[in-house]
Formats: sequence, structure tokens, C-alpha cells
Amino acid sequence: MRKEIIQTKDGSNTLFVPELNETYHSTNGALQESLHVFVKEGLLYRNLKNIKILEVGFGSGLNALTTFVSAADSGLRVNYTSLEAYPLEWDSVAKLNFTELEGMRKHHDVFRKMHSCSWGKKAPISVNFSLIKLNLKLQDITFENAFDLIYFDAFAPQIQPELWTNEIFHLVYKSLRSKGVLVTYCAKGSVKRSLKAVGFELQSIPGPPGKREMSRAVKK
Repeated sequence: MRKEIIQTKDGSNTLFVPELNETYHSTNGALQESLHVFVKEGLLYRNLKNIKILEVGFGSGLNALTTFVSAADSGLRVNYTSLEAYPLEWDSVAKLNFTELEGMRKHHDVFRKMHSCSWGKKAPISVNFSLIKLNLKLQDITFENAFDLIYFDAFAPQIQPELWTNEIFHLVYKSLRSKGVLVTYCAKGSVKRSLKAVGFELQSIPGPPGKREMSRAVKK
């Protein structure tokens, strides 16, 4: 599918898919969304010195990059696993301006390494950050009690409804350790009900710029 680069309101880029009429990140601010939803309300909320993260949707790699930067600043050790059924080519990603932004400028080599490392193999991005990218559909995961935190960053429910079901959230729930946390930008009622139905304790919290709410779910 064809993808176009557009600028969001905080100056960071995102990719727009005309065929889906959907963007990879919030048009109100791609960088701000990643920092708020996944770093602030996920990584820093969890506050573990050694943390295992599962990301649903590697996409442009922005969440991996912001997590790397924040973890380095906070002295955290991160083992980062990311699922992506439809990987992007580096040629497309390289045109995005993430490493030209404030706080990201010295991390271009890290960002490139994240995209160039082999799929299915654990890559040491730095001493304290490892990455394994899996070219795998969420429906096919078999993890159990493996992760402390999940970044649920799939396309919106109206675009990928098959990824926001009770069945999917049951798989996700199983993959988390006790007291594990899932964070997502989505606060849709049907999504909240599905999260509750599989056993999560749901927290509706303020969202990033342009979004009143987001969801944080905790494994009891």
C-alpha cells in the first residue's frame, strides 16, 4: 500500500496510508503520543529497573526509539520484543524526521540499527537495550508470563477490528506476568469491555494532546 509522509502538530512526521485513510501516529503529535502513551504511562509508570516489553506494531520504530532514549536517561535495562506483520522498508522510514527532533538528534545510528537488524534474532542495540523483531501476526503469539509491559499500538479498531477482540486480549493477558501492564491510545467502549472481560483491571487516564482519554490495563 502506498504511504505518504505528513507532518503532525508537534512537528514530528508520520506516515499516511490513503487506501486506509489512516496514519501510523496521531496527527496531533506523533512524538508526543509515543512519549505520553507508551513511555510516561507505560515504561515510567511500571518503573522497573529491568523490564521486558512486548510491542504490538513495530511500524516506524518510533516507540522503540523513544523507549531507548528514556531508558538510557533513567538507567533502565530493557529487553524489547516487537511484532510486525507488515514491515516497512528503511527507505521509507529514513525520510521521517524523528532523529532531527529535540532530544533525538544523537540517536540516528541507533534508529537505523533498529531497522537494519535481522528479524527473529535478538540484537544488542546498546549495553542496556536489546531488541528482537518478530515478523508475526498477533493472532499467532504463544507467550505465557513473559512480559512486564505491553505497548498495544495496532491500527485503530475501525481499521483492524480483528486485533481488538476478546480472543486477542486473552492471548495478550496470558503473555503478561502478574501485575503486568498494557497501555494503548484507544479508549473506545468496546475495547474497554473486552479488556475487562478477559480479566484486566482497567484504568481510564488522560490521553496525549488531542485525545481526552487513553487506556491502561493491569493484570490482576
